[in-house]
Amino acid sequence: MKAQLLVSVVDDDQSVRDSLPELLKELGFDAQAFSSGAEFLASDALLHSNCLVVDVAMPVMSGSELFRELRRRSLSIPVIFITARKDEAARSRLLDDGAVECLFKPFNDTALLQALGKAFGDK
Repeated sequence: MKAQLLVSVVDDDQSVRDSLPELLKELGFDAQAFSSGAEFLASDALLHSNCLVVDVAMPVMSGSELFRELRRRSLSIPVIFITARKDEAARSRLLDDGAVECLFKPFNDTALLQALGKAFGDK
């Protein structure tokens, strides 16, 4: 059933938008990429995404702001944050706020799969 699960990637870095969806597809997921929170919020994927992989630091709307906007709209899409900034305190805050996981870049396939397992309730 994994092929029916849509994972949306929101990252301002073109290389991440190119590579991460390809990895997700190799892992058996459907994937779409967006360059900003606003682009994602304006898309059909907003209502069809089963999980989001979101960069913490983006211009205009940060990953945290996108997360808050989803909550404001009462959308409970599981969110996995990714960040190049290894800040354990910020990671803890995101997890406390309800994020599924916060992965530090670069992360490996295993860490991503484990986070997706949490997002989809795999034990």
